[in-house]
Amino acid sequence: MDGVMYGMMNYIQWQLRHDVITQEILEKYLNKYASWDRSSYFKLMPIEKIIDEPGMLSWQSPISSCFVQNNRARALFFPASKKQHSDSPTLIILHALMSSSDRGYRNIASHMNKQGWNVLFPHLPFHYSRTPLHHANGALAITSNLVRTAETLRQAVQEIRQLIHLCQDRGVERIGLLATSYGGWIGSLLLSVEEVDFAILLQPIINLNLALFDSPLARVMGSLLLHHQITREHLDRHAHLTAPSHAKPLTSPKRIMVIGGAFDHIAPPQELKHFTSKWNLHYEEVGQGHFGYQAMRRALIFMDTLCKAPQ
Repeated sequence: MDGVMYGMMNYIQWQLRHDVITQEILEKYLNKYASWDRSSYFKLMPIEKIIDEPGMLSWQSPISSCFVQNNRARALFFPASKKQHSDSPTLIILHALMSSSDRGYRNIASHMNKQGWNVLFPHLPFHYSRTPLHHANGALAITSNLVRTAETLRQAVQEIRQLIHLCQDRGVERIGLLATSYGGWIGSLLLSVEEVDFAILLQPIINLNLALFDSPLARVMGSLLLHHQITREHLDRHAHLTAPSHAKPLTSPKRIMVIGGAFDHIAPPQELKHFTSKWNLHYEEVGQGHFGYQAMRRALIFMDTLCKAPQ
């Protein structure tokens, strides 16, 4: 499964090979944010132009891109009761990069609803309903245009912050986070600026140099960047904002779990173990690559325990 996904993602990167960032534009971006901290970079913005429909929330994204389809944030809403507005505890699910279907996530939502939890499933930037015309689902989220990649990440974190505060304004006291891969990268950054009841991170991307230069996922992207004299050192200059391990979580480490895959080459076990040791988190490992179902099955067992035991 991993081999098929790597091949597909590299082919998509090859299709976007003319969109690689120039060193000049990247240097300008890095210099602009060199002295910023995370509270400024991921600043919580007022939520604007919200539309609250049965089963769906949408609002104006705090960051606008040149793709109009991406400029409205959206989240599917699965209420635990028939009420459209509810102060029931709420789980936010952050999906993986280029997630092809939400069927599995809908099953998780149904499972949580039976336990009295609402579920919110945001469409992350450039995914699902936010996919621009003539592009694959999620294809523009991580590319060799590193400025867009960084701004997309920033956009996602800001939008989920808005969603958390919207829930809190509506009386929700317990908010949990379930995040996978790319969603795990977003979730781990979110934990450094927001406190939640619990968080489960499945194979989060935490080593950016490895993910963008050395992993099987990024063979085309890494070669494109190096061809344009863009190196690992450029990523290091932005790591204080976008590398999860450069900050500590606001949520209690006892309420955060990280699950790794023994054969994962995008979020390798050794990287996750180093990360969890820095944050003093609980780590478990299952026998799969980056793509598979064992990690989610383990997460659901752990999540059921956390849901029954408030912080």
